Amino acid sequence: MIREVVPPDTGLAFRAMQALRPALSDADAFVRVVDEVQRPEGYRLVGAFEDGGSEAVAVAGFRTGHSLAWGNYLYVDDLSTLPEARRRGHGRALLDWLLEEGRRLGCDQLHLDSGVELDRADAHRLYLNAGMVIAAHHFARYVAP
Repeated sequence: MIREVVPPDTGLAFRAMQALRPALSDADAFVRVVDEVQRPEGYRLVGAFEDGGSEAVAVAGFRTGHSLAWGNYLYVDDLSTLPEARRRGHGRALLDWLLEEGRRLGCDQLHLDSGVELDRADAHRLYLNAGMVIAAHHFARYVAP
């Protein structure tokens, strides 16, 4: 089952998100950042839940925006599945949900960035099989010295 994860249930997404973001070590801090910082900026969470499970086994964090390059877009900040729940279709179900939500919101495009490490090969295969293309190189630099 796919459903949006809203307060006070944000913590139900913690373990699945931690699989992608291992620096997240504290569930309470995760909930505070998502609910008090990111949600006011437009961030939303959606989760995949297995029958009988109370916590999400896969999650996607996303937001919408407008830009000259992409028009009205839906951007996926985070897409993560618990290791023990991988290869069960949860990631694809979330991508399909996100695509439908983008359509519902009038978005022109759906975007996400993904690291290029070897351990991301399965994720890249998922994105390509879902009809996504590698459309750009993403460059980044830390601002602080």
